Amino acid sequence: MDALSIAVAANLPVLLWGSPGTGKTSAVLALGERLGLPVEVVVGSIREPSDFAGLPVLRDGETWFAPPRWASRLAAAGRGILFLDELTTAPPAVQAAMLRVVLERAVGDLALPPSVRIVAAANPPEQAADGWDLSAPLANRLIHLDWTVSAESVAEGFTVGFSAPAGAPVEAGAAAVGRARALVGAFLRVRPELVLAVPDGPARAWPSPRTWELAARALACTGDDAGTGGDVGTGGDVGTGTGGGVGTGGTPRVRAELVTGAVGEAAGFELLSWLRDLDLPDPAALLADPDAPLPDRVDRVHAVLGSVVAHVAADGSADAWQRAWSVIGRVARRTPDVAATAARSLAARRPHGAVLPRTVLELAPILRSAGLMP
Repeated sequence: MDALSIAVAANLPVLLWGSPGTGKTSAVLALGERLGLPVEVVVGSIREPSDFAGLPVLRDGETWFAPPRWASRLAAAGRGILFLDELTTAPPAVQAAMLRVVLERAVGDLALPPSVRIVAAANPPEQAADGWDLSAPLANRLIHLDWTVSAESVAEGFTVGFSAPAGAPVEAGAAAVGRARALVGAFLRVRPELVLAVPDGPARAWPSPRTWELAARALACTGDDAGTGGDVGTGGDVGTGTGGGVGTGGTPRVRAELVTGAVGEAAGFELLSWLRDLDLPDPAALLADPDAPLPDRVDRVHAVLGSVVAHVAADGSADAWQRAWSVIGRVARRTPDVAATAARSLAARRPHGAVLPRTVLELAPILRSAGLMP
């Protein structure tokens, strides 16, 4: 349940997989009430493709794809939760119409506000009435979470009442998102075969550039330092019971659930294991101390420079931008190709009024190879 709360608070599209009658809908409604968000429940099995693609109508001599009432209500509210229930009972044509809704938050010619969250729920096809496998394109737009219940949590719920999801706000700043994206990018340089692995048949989570972006956002919103801290585990129920909140011992478990729910278990756990062993220096410390030690491994150097550039972009000051060139210059003396990549990114983020440091002159050959100098 912690993973669901974080995903909704961080505006990550999420799909709950679980057996019928286990409280998925009730939990989403309770979470919406706790967050003060209106919830629109849309059941796929009783909808037509036009309920998501819009119904064509004539307006002022032009064809306009009118949205359904549920979409208009969410747009008028300016925020809310769109709950797509019983996803595996939706036929393929309806699933195809949902693609643009989940990815672009667009229903016909109506754009849903960015603060509208997307939550879906599905029963395994063999447990759904007239169930359909989830299409790979739709599966690739969502973070997949297993919804399980334990006998103990159900018994306690009947005794003292079922607890609602915590729904604590999650704020992932630009620096945190930038660092997480840099770490994921450095990992994919080491394991390029994991960038894209399209499944041959029905699947849940699978790696693609889209889902790696979801994984990076999940890392950013589950800890101040996505690359360190805690063991990576999957223990604990995710159902109607209670549990440790984010920021307690549950953080590594929740991070693992969200990351593997985005890119799949094989790719997700490999990323998390790689992150656990990185032991990277703090980018702010590197900028403050020009003699701070740098890692030896190339993948770690990629990750460090990516974090430095992300830190500078979030900081926005000319001083931080100028200091970053010293770090890049040190890397250039050992691995020029790694430094060229970071130099290109840093040059594109030059703040107004920033003066090129003398270090840049030493980097002239590298900058020319990166196409940054004539």
